[in-house]
Amino acid sequence: MARMRYIQDFCFIALTEPNCSICCLICFLPWQGAVKVRPLQHKERNSSQAASRRVTSWLARFSPPTSRLCPKKRAILGRSETQECIYYNANWEKDKTNRSGIEPCYGDKDKRRHCFATWKNISGSIEIVKQGCWLDDINCYDRNDCIEKKDSPEVFFCCCEGNMCNERFFYFPEMEVTQPTSNPVTPKPPLFNTLLYSLVPIMGIAVIVLFSFWMYRHHKLAYPPVLVPTQHAFHIMIEDPGPPPPSPLMGLKPLQLLEIKARGRFGCVWKAQLLNEYVAVKIFPIQDKQSWQNEYEIYSLPGMKHDNILQFIGAEKRGTSIDVDLWLITAFHEKGSLTDFLKANVVSWNELCHIAQTMARGLAYLHEDIPGLKDGHKPAISHRDIKSKNVLLKNNLTACIADFGLALKFEAGKSAGDTHGQVGTRRYMAPEVLEGAINFQRDAFLRIDMYAMGLVLWELASRCTASDGPVDEYMLPFEEEIGQHPSLEDMQEVVVHKKKRPVLRECWQKHSGMAMLCETIEECWDHDAEARLSAGCVEERIIQMQKLTNIITTEDIVTVVTMVTNVDFPPKESSL
Repeated sequence: MARMRYIQDFCFIALTEPNCSICCLICFLPWQGAVKVRPLQHKERNSSQAASRRVTSWLARFSPPTSRLCPKKRAILGRSETQECIYYNANWEKDKTNRSGIEPCYGDKDKRRHCFATWKNISGSIEIVKQGCWLDDINCYDRNDCIEKKDSPEVFFCCCEGNMCNERFFYFPEMEVTQPTSNPVTPKPPLFNTLLYSLVPIMGIAVIVLFSFWMYRHHKLAYPPVLVPTQHAFHIMIEDPGPPPPSPLMGLKPLQLLEIKARGRFGCVWKAQLLNEYVAVKIFPIQDKQSWQNEYEIYSLPGMKHDNILQFIGAEKRGTSIDVDLWLITAFHEKGSLTDFLKANVVSWNELCHIAQTMARGLAYLHEDIPGLKDGHKPAISHRDIKSKNVLLKNNLTACIADFGLALKFEAGKSAGDTHGQVGTRRYMAPEVLEGAINFQRDAFLRIDMYAMGLVLWELASRCTASDGPVDEYMLPFEEEIGQHPSLEDMQEVVVHKKKRPVLRECWQKHSGMAMLCETIEECWDHDAEARLSAGCVEERIIQMQKLTNIITTEDIVTVVTMVTNVDFPPKESSL
């Protein structure tokens, strides 16, 4: 039996059993598309050092020009920490970046930094695609050399640690040459052979039938074609049937999942990095394909780019035909959802007005039917799952509406699609939804959104410091009445039969703006759906109440100053 062992650069030595003596030297020359084999002399066979010296002198005859492996030769600095890498971008004109140079590597102190390189081998000619810095990746730990080991990938990829370690990169496919042993085969008894030949076909047929049934159950509907994103032209380059690497390449741009930020009914949301910006990646299991597809279709409608609607970047399918994950890529907002923000923070009156106004503006735009846009006709859309968890906050506390997995679009002359009534989050369901008595018309669905918006406004009011009373700890709507995990029957009893709503504190009425907000909230969650306010009306009211409270505050200050000015102070007594 013979074994292969890596010795230096592109070369391996072949060892023979049982004494493990060296019989020959094998070198792979990717730049020539050739393999060189050279027998070793007798004195070189028992010494790896002698074989290594032979490699050095032998490779000198076949070494490629340096310019074919890297754009520019530079000295490699210390390998202990990666501070800068060789940078090269074959698509520099399209991406509007520099073509080549040295790229400083930035990242969190507790994260390791690496260099990477991607290239293609076209008929023996090496074409570099991209080189640069790479973020914390366990597959790159303690690699001093940039080496690709996968067997014949379409695009070669390697990563390493150390300053400018990606200046040189290599392709060493993993292989092991073995020869069959001459161990005698123990003859099997006739009965064993009979059972073996009988059972194996039966088990094979059973496995095929079960697998076919599983495929039928899970893949009745054909997958939609891979969706082309709206802003970045993502194309999956890796077609390996195995699991995708931890940092998959998307359109030659590394998208790296960093940490899970939230988990929900339809999957989890990751914070990820795409080039120099953070993005959010919502990952759906294949069982929730309908929600993923519906959300993608809503984002793809004309006119869906709006400051108060979460920015959509792209959608993809990842994995093999059996184990598929569905990705939805959007803008990332560090402050997270309104729920998370209110749990950890109180809000001033002006902050409340800004959040409420921008939230109402986003919902009003979503509800509006807008013909004649540049990219087409935007239909009216009902969200059907409005709640504080689905309202995200930007750094300046501007609200944007997210999660359109249950949304419905209303196009003239077309069906609204799946109009199953009892969907959404139970806590935020309107009375008519809890009763199952929905009028399946556009306006009825928009009024359901407005009921839920009234509850979100109540959450904001409960954490506002404008009133004189103490600020309550954050609680979800109806949490005080029926706890954190209400059943459908609990909600029907409280909301429909008893017609209860979350408590509006008496101290809120002492602040003129809060009193107007309480009135608006009550008109949003009115039991009579037709009496509820529209989102546009709520936006206008909040603008007016903020202006009014600012005027009142200014008048109060002037009055106080006047009163103090008119007071006759007694003359000071001399201390002499």
